[in-house]
Amino acid sequence: MTALLEGTGLHRHYRLPRRGPFEPGPVRTAVDGVDLAVTAGGRLGIVGESGSGKSTLVRLLAGLEAPTAGTVTASGRPVVASSSARALRWYRRETGVVFQDPYASLDPRMRVGAIVAEPLRALRVPGSHESLVASVLERVDLPADAATRYPHEFSGGQRQRIAIARAVVHSPLILFGDEPMSALDVVVRARVIDLFRSLADDLGLTLVLVSHDIGVVQRLCDTVAVMSGGRIVEHGPVSLLDAPEHPVTRALVAAAPTLP
Repeated sequence: MTALLEGTGLHRHYRLPRRGPFEPGPVRTAVDGVDLAVTAGGRLGIVGESGSGKSTLVRLLAGLEAPTAGTVTASGRPVVASSSARALRWYRRETGVVFQDPYASLDPRMRVGAIVAEPLRALRVPGSHESLVASVLERVDLPADAATRYPHEFSGGQRQRIAIARAVVHSPLILFGDEPMSALDVVVRARVIDLFRSLADDLGLTLVLVSHDIGVVQRLCDTVAVMSGGRIVEHGPVSLLDAPEHPVTRALVAAAPTLP
């Protein structure tokens, strides 16, 4: 089956601050030669310890950062993150992103209706933007007057629903999530997981999800990639988490809290 989204030979290096006035700063490798493919309708979970490179990888795949080396392609077209906003408009139209902290990603000076409508305006989506916003806010179970209110008037879980609404209002093909549940308490997290699943089913979304939580990946994803030191050390169906082979995967699974 042809991949909808593919990363080939991806590397991402960062130059750290200088140690002295006459020597360059050291180079830190965040992603080190990753090859990854996601088929249309697939649901990929990316897990790993802190600093493993998983969030950097999803930013490369989402076109939010340019790789130091390697290529990202989507729908058979190259994604060049260093190109102009106009040149990448087609990819922004095909993707939506939900970040970890909903309050930090929402402009506190804007009403919710304007926040959710931002992709529609930026991507020049035809039709009634007001109707599309109202429909998606209802779809994520927010109150009817949500569009006229400000982000600070909502709970953390509701703010994440606003962020999800903004990410899907333009009907993307791919939804990226960078730790979208980690700032939520357990009860709210379960409801947001159910929302992600229902949106993926109803809208036919392809999911690429970064999470520290093994349980979230097991509930939402059908494949999993385990990262360590900027590389993928184990990749396959999500059932591999039930019997992991790599020591890093075994450690992650062992560290997950369980009830006796």
